[in-house]
Amino acid sequence: MERLRQRADFLAAASGINATASAFVLQTRKRVDDGPARVGFTVSKKVGNAVERNRVRRRLRDIVRVAGSDRIRTGHDYVLIGRRAALKVPFARIAEDFEGALQRVHAGRNDKTAFG
Repeated sequence: MERLRQRADFLAAASGINATASAFVLQTRKRVDDGPARVGFTVSKKVGNAVERNRVRRRLRDIVRVAGSDRIRTGHDYVLIGRRAALKVPFARIAEDFEGALQRVHAGRNDKTAFG
């Protein structure tokens, strides 16, 4: 699993399928190649100061690490957009939400609003 670092890749994932959860928004898109899955993380300044944003980002990275590569498909880009609720929601709940979000995006179901 690789990290997304280029802005163009983040924008491309934003045009794909979205799944919302209380602590994050998951955006995904299928690439044309079958390379390893790539994951990107973003947390806006609305979430809080730098310490809070980094804490949210670390929690999201751990969720992806715990989910393992069996749930994350090759040839896909994933972007997790952190929300302020990620600071207070228990880790186990975020992990469950991530599993559900992955199932929704791989089933092709797009949530109506990504930032509701």
